Amino acid sequence: MNNNVLNNTVAEYQAVIKVCRDLFLKKTRDYGTAWRILRPESVTDQIFIKAQRIRTLEEKKVSKVGDDILGEYIGIINYCVIAMMQLELKPEAPMELAVDEASQLFDLKVNETLELMLAKNHDYGEAWRDMRVSSLTDLILMKLLRVKQIEDNKGLTLASEGVKANYQDMLNYAVFALIKLQPPTV
Repeated sequence: MNNNVLNNTVAEYQAVIKVCRDLFLKKTRDYGTAWRILRPESVTDQIFIKAQRIRTLEEKKVSKVGDDILGEYIGIINYCVIAMMQLELKPEAPMELAVDEASQLFDLKVNETLELMLAKNHDYGEAWRDMRVSSLTDLILMKLLRVKQIEDNKGLTLASEGVKANYQDMLNYAVFALIKLQPPTV
């Protein structure tokens, strides 16, 4: 893969994440870390609601609520980060995290996910650039169904990656969708 293409992908990815991170931090200042009350299954369902709404809007082409698809993808990204934070925060961790701590955890989860994207992007050769946004939506929904099944099985899998890897894939698919829908200026 050409280094210029890779550098552009990283720059576009980081531009999308900056928008998501800024919104996450503003909401953290407004609401605190109220999301800490959510059980893993509830976070998964929040992501499912957003992905299902995107699919419905893609099919019907009309929104009666007014919120756009871009905002829903941003929500998917932020809820995926929240899900990964929740998976790793110990039960005795405080419900209310300081904004700085939430910010550091956000960055940690995004950086881990970016590294995964770079590894997969190397192997798949930027295939996502030739995909339809609707396919990215469907892949997110498929990953959600997988996560729901793993959660229903109490986390036990026989041959599958765990829920964190699925959240990372969903986050990356949502970033790709945002890049395709509204390429960031880098």
